[in-house]
Amino acid sequence: MTYRLIALDVDGTLLNDAHEVTPRVKEAVRAASRNGAEIVLCTGRGSTSALPVLKELGLEGTMITHNGASIVDSASRTVLFETGITPELAERYIAYLRREDIHFDMNTSFDLFVNRLEDHVAEMYGSMFARPILRDAVEGMPEHTVKLSIYAPKEVLDTVENEWQQWTHELHYIRSGDNFIDVQHPHATKGKSLEKLAGIRGIPREQVLAIGNYYNDIGMISFAGHGVAMDNSPAEVKAEADSVTLSNNEDGVAVALERLGLI
Repeated sequence: MTYRLIALDVDGTLLNDAHEVTPRVKEAVRAASRNGAEIVLCTGRGSTSALPVLKELGLEGTMITHNGASIVDSASRTVLFETGITPELAERYIAYLRREDIHFDMNTSFDLFVNRLEDHVAEMYGSMFARPILRDAVEGMPEHTVKLSIYAPKEVLDTVENEWQQWTHELHYIRSGDNFIDVQHPHATKGKSLEKLAGIRGIPREQVLAIGNYYNDIGMISFAGHGVAMDNSPAEVKAEADSVTLSNNEDGVAVALERLGLI
């Protein structure tokens, strides 16, 4: 099978646990691109923190960011499509997070805003190439917000999830990592945005390949003609995949591309 569109998650997939793209993975992705496939980063990250990864791969083009809430052109910084959330719908989540003293940020397609920035949080943003902008709480949410992202220790977020399961939700929340929960519009998913992009390109789903490792990747893994889960994925993600490759610390993306004959 020829895969004309390859969607790659970033954290836990392209990057190893040291937040690096290894030489083997870098060359494999470049080779797939040279062989005619369009490479699309499909990530929970914002555009600004995803762009350095794309540049490290030596590529440019379209990125699906914020778990599918934004589709952007990396070269022109143009928003091709976005699904936003309103202050009215986000208010109860923000009030809860402030009451519980849990860090969160507010994301537009290209920018990330915080009301405060503690040292350990700044270190996390630095590791992800993100550049948070301080915004006074009285200013409210920025215009065109597409996502709230919550950062806290795993056990804190486990408690948040347990409590939020008792709510009736108009927004969608998803665990995008052990230390992250994202809140966004229920129509904003990686799978739906990948389907939209494939439609724009005129590429049937059978010619779409997706590789990911976490719960927010299930949609794109399920949509793709061939979905690959990393070995470091939870069991629920592996269950949705057509195949499982090695972990992100074992050049799993490169191994998957090699096994599928794309390089």
